[in-house]
Amino acid sequence: MNIMNLINALPGAVAQGLIWGIMAIGVYITFRILDIADLTVDGTLCTGGAVCIMMMQSGQNVWISMVIALIAGMLAGMATGLLHTFMGIPAILAGILTQLGLYSINLKIMGKANQAINVDKYDLLVSLRYIKGVPFYKNTILIVALMIVVLIFILYWFFGTELGCSLRATGCNDKMARAQGINTDFNRVLGLMLSNGLVALSGALLSQYQGFADINMGRGAIVIGLAAVIIGEAIFGKIFRNFGFQLLAVAFGSIIYYFVLQIVIWMGIDTDLLKLLSAVVVAIFLAIPTWKSRYFSKPVRKGGV
Repeated sequence: MNIMNLINALPGAVAQGLIWGIMAIGVYITFRILDIADLTVDGTLCTGGAVCIMMMQSGQNVWISMVIALIAGMLAGMATGLLHTFMGIPAILAGILTQLGLYSINLKIMGKANQAINVDKYDLLVSLRYIKGVPFYKNTILIVALMIVVLIFILYWFFGTELGCSLRATGCNDKMARAQGINTDFNRVLGLMLSNGLVALSGALLSQYQGFADINMGRGAIVIGLAAVIIGEAIFGKIFRNFGFQLLAVAFGSIIYYFVLQIVIWMGIDTDLLKLLSAVVVAIFLAIPTWKSRYFSKPVRKGGV
């Protein structure tokens, strides 16, 4: 095992971690703020990538392509939200139904299962080839890092507004929010739209980075998103208590996740087991709060002594 191979792979891990960090922030909105396990993201990530690639192939600017990809993701989130609120389908099943439908939609968007885009022919915003040996202003790591900072500022501002606070109240206590006159159904739909819009934006960046969009590129995305959220909270939860810093911790969690993956690959572990290892990591970090309270918390003595 050559340590230099691992060192050379780390910038790529940081770049991928940052790109997936945008997706993880989207997952955080539904999982932590709305208290919904949204499985739409497995389809939305591919939708974002497919729309971005096809728009660029048709001659559109990369920024316009990414905005349209974001809007496509928001529409997918709206579909899940309406299935859940208007049709009364449980959130997790609504996400599964939308994800299933997106598989066919993504195939129709791309025309086939895989669409490639050449960095030499198209003016991509990010690329695997833009990590080393390029001017700093074209560096993928810098560009995506700046995008995350801007997104966090926007989300921090939004969730401090009256509408954002009502959305957080919906996830915190649905019945109390309704008693205060808050339209909780609207907030759920809005939250799912925001989340899936960010996931699609991440997919647009990921397709540019890897040079193609594939119908299976979003498979298991929810596991990676949850891993980033849980790892970020476990490591930085006590340090970052501010909402904006909590979003930043999620992005850091995504980078750490990809660092771990690179170490696993460097150690020669079978790459076919990566999804299993991801599931194990998420399960362990989800179980840590329960283990702490059950096995490591000090028992309260009766009598107050």
